[in-house]
Formats: sequence, C-alpha cells, structure tokens
Amino acid sequence: MLDSFFLDVPGELVVLAEVVLAALLGALVGFERERADKPAGLRTHMLVAGAAALLGGLADSMGGTLGQTPRGQADPIRGLEAIITGVAFLGAGTIIQRRQARSVEGLTTAASMLLVASVGAAVALNRLVLALGVTVLTLLVLRGVESAQRRWGGKPSGSDAGDETREESRNDG
Repeated sequence: MLDSFFLDVPGELVVLAEVVLAALLGALVGFERERADKPAGLRTHMLVAGAAALLGGLADSMGGTLGQTPRGQADPIRGLEAIITGVAFLGAGTIIQRRQARSVEGLTTAASMLLVASVGAAVALNRLVLALGVTVLTLLVLRGVESAQRRWGGKPSGSDAGDETREESRNDG
C-alpha cells in the first residue's frame, strides 16, 4: 500500500504546479472583478480556475487524453463536463434578476467564472500559451470594453448586466 502511495509523486507535483498556475491566472481576473465590486472576486476566481485544473489533471491521470484504462475506455470530455456543470452552479448563484428595475446583474461575473474554469482546464491540458492569452483577453474585455462603452455612451459604469438586458428593456418598453 505504502509503495503505491509514492508511485507517481512527480506526476502529482506537475498537477499541483498546474493548479497553482491556474489559480494565479484566475487571480488576475478575480482581482478585476473584486475591484469592480462584483459578487465573485479574487478568491472565488482563484478557486474555480484551480479546481478546473485539478479536475483536468485527475481526468488525465485516469486515462490520458484519450486512452484505455484498466477499467475501460477513458473519455476526457466527461472531465470537462464536470467542470462546466460545477461552474454553472456557481455562476447561477451570482446572477440576480430585478424585475422592477428590468435589469439582470451578475451575468458578466458568471461568464468570467466559466472562462477562468476554462483557463484552468487549458493549464491542465498543458496549453499554457492559450491559458495566458485567454487570461489577457479576458482582462481586456472586462476593463477595456467597459471603458469604451462608457466613452461611447453604453451601459453605466459598474453595471454587470449583459446586452440581453438592454435588448429586453427595448422590446418591453
């Protein structure tokens, strides 16, 4: 029993490093969300990205990217499905609909949580350039697009509502 405990320590250290990297990339997005005073901030985004990397690493260790295991055929898509399901549950908790004000809050935060989970999965699959690039793109979207919207008369600063909310308001009113 004890000899199998140390069987793949190097592999586990690689997964641990991937979790740390994913959490750090998630922290970049989480810091922006926290600075904008959104419901899910630094710690939440770090944990979501880290969890996605861990689940991806565990799925990979159970059978490689696509392969045969002692228990049968491994399907890596199931690992990604588990990540998406978990993040969807968390994201739903950040979305608030206010019928009287005809607004929806938290959509962007929920989307950013899904994106950092995807970044974590990319890290777990050793797609490090992709993970870093998507993190930078996410920060540009969250900060850069908001600045452009304010400048061009778009949604008010601090709003977390998506385009669907504005479209819904036009159709109802």
